Amino acid sequence: MNNDDFLEAYLKDRREIVEYALRRYLPDEDSLPQELHTAIHYSVFSGGKRIRPILCIAALEACGGDIATAMPAACALELIHTYSLIHDDLPAMDNDDFRRGKPTCHEVFGEATAILAGDALLTEAFVLLSRAEKIRLQAERRLAVIQEIAGAAGMAGMVGGQALDMLAETVAPDFAGLEQIHRRKTGALIEAAVKTGAILAGADEKKIQAMSRYGANVGLAFQIADDILNVEGDSGIMGKNTGSDAARGKVTYPALLGLQQAKDMLTQLVEAAVDSITSFDARALPLRVIARYIMERNS
Repeated sequence: MNNDDFLEAYLKDRREIVEYALRRYLPDEDSLPQELHTAIHYSVFSGGKRIRPILCIAALEACGGDIATAMPAACALELIHTYSLIHDDLPAMDNDDFRRGKPTCHEVFGEATAILAGDALLTEAFVLLSRAEKIRLQAERRLAVIQEIAGAAGMAGMVGGQALDMLAETVAPDFAGLEQIHRRKTGALIEAAVKTGAILAGADEKKIQAMSRYGANVGLAFQIADDILNVEGDSGIMGKNTGSDAARGKVTYPALLGLQQAKDMLTQLVEAAVDSITSFDARALPLRVIARYIMERNS
């Protein structure tokens, strides 16, 4: 089996595992208040790639962990990611009408319900992470996971990155400023996903740091790939409008460096990510091929 076939099979299998777990953890769609839960299901099960939970699982497997141990944290990461998409799409933020080829949550359910759906997903993620019967680990390691994910989601991570991204629409950032936005807004949660997998597997500090370097490089690469797709991607395949960054005068890597230089930087980051886990054995193959996939994806 070549790497492309392996990756397709691996992503499909792990995505199905994550989907099953998400449906088990979330309240039924017809639970009260029904509109809130319908909006949550609409957003969570709208066809996402589940990259963050899959990276968490892949890191855990690379460190010799049991996949069942990763599922609550993996699902919590996806709930947080989905909340961020719902809120990013709001008129007060990015004002997007489509996500994954479907009308955004606020377009279907209204802004108030969309805000509440995002709030509910964020808080439910930490309910899930804090439940001892779900994460069967010693309290110290469970707390380390909560701290890692909370830090990546909050002011020092994703929320801070979004605030900087909005500011950048009025005060254009330089190269260092743009990197800080991307590392926070997109990179922080991806890095946390990989580190969390290693922590859950009981990896030593050396392996956790190697995973952190992998995650930091892949996280920034993921956002640069998104920037490039916004320039030359196929909106039909992507399920959302392209060219929106340029239309809003948004500073991105292609806008700041030029398209080819942005692509060169993307390649360098992926190579650095793969290099950071050279000491791991064949169990890290999914991480290696996912790094390439992030660079080559078309949506």
